[in-house]
Amino acid sequence: MDLTVTVSTHEDGGLVELTGTLDFAAAPFVRHVMFELFDDGRHHIAVDVTRLRLLDAGAIRALLYLLRRAEQLGGGLHVAGATGAVLTALEITGVAKKLRAYDELDWPATGLERRVVPLDGAPAAHGLWPVEVTDLLSSLHRLAPQDPARVRLRDDIIERCLPAAYRLARRFHSDSINDLLQVAALGLVKAVDGFDAVRGVEFGTYATPTVIGEIKRHFRDRNAGIRLPRRLQELRLAANRARDDLTQTLGHAPSAPELAAHLDVDTGQILEMMESTGSTRPLSLDLPVSGADDEQTLGDTVGAEDPRLDLVDDRATLQAIIARLPEREQRILSLRFYGNQSQSEIALEVGLSQMHVSRLLRHSLDYLHRHLTDR
Repeated sequence: MDLTVTVSTHEDGGLVELTGTLDFAAAPFVRHVMFELFDDGRHHIAVDVTRLRLLDAGAIRALLYLLRRAEQLGGGLHVAGATGAVLTALEITGVAKKLRAYDELDWPATGLERRVVPLDGAPAAHGLWPVEVTDLLSSLHRLAPQDPARVRLRDDIIERCLPAAYRLARRFHSDSINDLLQVAALGLVKAVDGFDAVRGVEFGTYATPTVIGEIKRHFRDRNAGIRLPRRLQELRLAANRARDDLTQTLGHAPSAPELAAHLDVDTGQILEMMESTGSTRPLSLDLPVSGADDEQTLGDTVGAEDPRLDLVDDRATLQAIIARLPEREQRILSLRFYGNQSQSEIALEVGLSQMHVSRLLRHSLDYLHRHLTDR
């Protein structure tokens, strides 16, 4: 890419010096640099194009877009130093006056530190997204929730961005590309609904990591036999990163309390995360049991007949028979067999003699035994 971008800042303003060629392919990088300045609260931007050799229509459209964004934030954008082919391009498109191309560069600060912005890596991904989407999202957020135009505009934004989301999905090699496309579309919907247009950030800056993050979560969830809670997944990732750093610092593998102190969480959470690490891939029930001579599998050792199953019918029948007893006998049976009280304690509680309680218990048990065996 034949473009060099140099940035210097002063108070609420910024100077962006462009050298080389600014065309449609390079415009996303310049937009990314401008939005970083907007995020830092610098809304008065001067663009020095004195050393710019070429400016095409796509880049001019990006400059007009940045001008609107700066004005929305209470600032402005001034393109200064245009000559030759660059000035001709601005004049032919009729935007030279709007961008103040005829005004001299009015940059109040001199001798400030200038830094060259590297134009490789992540910012290229922002060029995937349609330039006009950020403005459309701003219009979307200005509409009332009940406005029927809101639904139509939201659908239009998603349709415009679907090709970009699909291109992100195709970067991942997978046999189930259709699943990835659906996951990317889901990430796009989340990005559209979660985008905050007030912050002045370009949509691509927010949408790209949102869609890629959704795809990565899909791979994590699909590769695990058991899906752990999100908090344990995130804690495990953080612990793995912290473990490497602490091993270098402490000279030994960190303990659970040391990890917890470094991550500012409870030791119990670290222990829970460690216990869950090996539980995402369950063993197969067809796995042979080690040491078994008769090819016994793990499934053969799991589960057994519950002897209490035979008592289910007796318990249900007994409950109905007890209900036929007088209320006093029911209470005595409850105190004796559910309250574990002695006959003397029961006698004091019901106001009878111990001998009388003993006779009532014997009579009740004989009655229950007789009706159970006569079924």
